[in-house]
Amino acid sequence: MPPIVDKEKCAGHGDCYDVCPAEPKVFEIIDGKANVVNPDDCIECGACEASCPESAITME
Repeated sequence: MPPIVDKEKCAGHGDCYDVCPAEPKVFEIIDGKANVVNPDDCIECGACEASCPESAITME
């Protein structure tokens, strides 16, 4: 399953984008928030969840 971003918690740091090893990247920062734009490319590594300083990303 691709990551889920809690928009209330997300501060748009972009750490999830920076650590995502998928190509193309699963995330884009749009309007100051992380957005999952390529969910089918997620390799479910959990790096985004671990890197988020706001704990705004979950893998389900």
